[in-house]
Amino acid sequence: MTVTDITDNQLRQLIFDKERVIVKFTDPACPICKVLSPSFRRLSLEPQYQEISFVRMDASENPVSSQEVKLTGTPFFATYQKGTIQECGIVDTEEGIRAMLVRLLQPDKQAT
Repeated sequence: MTVTDITDNQLRQLIFDKERVIVKFTDPACPICKVLSPSFRRLSLEPQYQEISFVRMDASENPVSSQEVKLTGTPFFATYQKGTIQECGIVDTEEGIRAMLVRLLQPDKQAT
């Protein structure tokens, strides 16, 4: 799978259409966002994460979603399972993203 750029309205639909979603909220002025882009793209192509939809949103252009996850800065990630937010927060390493993905794939995950 590849990383798709989406908007507030598209996210609402996607989290109900797809069982598992990870969203990367970015800002053009965020240097860490740029550094993590290749890692996020690479993770989206790894076989163990194929059942997860990887999406990217510009935080400033999508205020509804940014407010919903209580965005506190970038790069900010949120995971959704079956339409419900599971986890969110600032993540600044590939290992941090991978840890969120592993937790998202766990069966019977409880919302946090």
